[in-house]
Amino acid sequence: MAELTAVLDGARAAYRRGDWEAARNGYEAARDGALATGEDLRNLAACRWWLGDQRACLDDLDAAFRAHQDAGAHVAAAEVALVSALIRLTRGDVTVGTAWARRAGRMIADLPDAPAHAYLTYLVTSMDLEGTGELWAAQSVVRMRELDSLLRSPAVSALTSVVEGMHAIRAGRTAEGFAFLDEAMLCVISGRLEAAWAGDVLCTTIHVCHELADFRRMADWTRATEDWCASLGADLFFAGVCRVHRLELQSAAGEWDAAEEALQRACDDLVSENPWVAGEGWYQLGEIRRLRGDGTGARAAYGRARESGIDPAPGEALLELAEGQPERARSLIAASLGERDRMARARLLRAGIEIALSLKLLDEARTMLAELESAAVDYASDGFIAWADHARGMVSLGAGDPRAAMLPLRRALDRFRRLAQPWEQAQVMCWIACAHDALHEHTAADQLRSDAQAIFSRLGAFPLPVPTVPRATDAGPLTPRERQIVQLAAAGRSNRQIAGELYISEKTVGRHLANVYVKLGVGSRTAAAAWWHEYQHGGGIH
Repeated sequence: MAELTAVLDGARAAYRRGDWEAARNGYEAARDGALATGEDLRNLAACRWWLGDQRACLDDLDAAFRAHQDAGAHVAAAEVALVSALIRLTRGDVTVGTAWARRAGRMIADLPDAPAHAYLTYLVTSMDLEGTGELWAAQSVVRMRELDSLLRSPAVSALTSVVEGMHAIRAGRTAEGFAFLDEAMLCVISGRLEAAWAGDVLCTTIHVCHELADFRRMADWTRATEDWCASLGADLFFAGVCRVHRLELQSAAGEWDAAEEALQRACDDLVSENPWVAGEGWYQLGEIRRLRGDGTGARAAYGRARESGIDPAPGEALLELAEGQPERARSLIAASLGERDRMARARLLRAGIEIALSLKLLDEARTMLAELESAAVDYASDGFIAWADHARGMVSLGAGDPRAAMLPLRRALDRFRRLAQPWEQAQVMCWIACAHDALHEHTAADQLRSDAQAIFSRLGAFPLPVPTVPRATDAGPLTPRERQIVQLAAAGRSNRQIAGELYISEKTVGRHLANVYVKLGVGSRTAAAAWWHEYQHGGGIH
């Protein structure tokens, strides 16, 4: 017995210093020798969490719950039940997770306020366990403030800051909301929260940065947390959605080879444990493939995302647009917009504007632009602001006013440079080149296109179709990609040669040409080529 007691003392010391493997081994021995307490079993579960074994973690939490109940420690048992609920809910096990939360709620309903009441309130409002349809509700802010004032607990204060921050962000008070979330994150990286709750605070913060396209804050907190995890010898904070968003940052920075490989591994690892998070990963993988011109691979990844419960928008719609199906693209983006709240709609609007402009639906594009610009002002996100500027430039070009397009496009380019997003930079450079061409500033246009293509080449990206801008009198009915293809066809290229030059399939080339024939009212390749030569020489192409 004395030897087992020494092992348990060693496990407790290892746990305090963050040596998770040593602590786990010692706690396991104490558990097998029937010496471990409910608190020891809870600590064993935390070690499992840090070491990435969530199934064993949940088993140990069940054992800890029973041990606390047997000892009459009902508040401690309720806290364990709430940790179990949190882990199950974030894994997508909604029914069992909700049952654990409700069990904890019944256990503490008639007890004096304690941290368990704050954990329960946080869980109910962050997961909408009461089915109100409202996350981060105002009444939860009031209740958390009350508990924070009463209990003066660092953990309760951190969770209160998250509830206040998320409520403010959802209400459009972004700066105020992020101030609260930043405060909570300081608590996380100082080690003042239990592992599972700290992980949820981190993932909530990183995910809302993703939703708001606040890439700078997302990157800053990712780096800070990486440093903290490294000091603890762990990387588990990135086992879920944070792992996917971490790779999203890598992709946005242009590290596509590493990100694509890591996303594939992440999706394979997460698909059974957390299909929703795997779905986020499949979507990001689809985006890399789309931008690289791998339409088949992108479509497969988007399909896996949808199977996992993630709507693959706007990427899937943009893939349809690139493959010559603008009406299909419009239908997809409209369906996705109809299912999103205001903040989530902002992530789709720029794509919707590009699709509308490809169909000459200028009024529709202007309506979406007004919504995107309003969201950019209200949420004050760097990403939203850059997207709105880019969209403003596209709409101005679509309206035949390249001079008005120049300033917002240059603002977008500057912001994307500061955000270190090379593909976005190159895309905007192509639009600025188009504006220069429309203003007969061809030397500047050629230089920008050359610089953009250098970026695309470095990334291994699909060459972006260079937009063409109709003047007010230009009645050219074709999309930029259709013009590009008919130009090559008129120069004598075969479908196979066009496909090779543009990194698309022959089937896609054929589909584009079929659309061209319908739009031009012609029945052959020769007639389409004749239209092109007449149109070009008539001054319609610039």
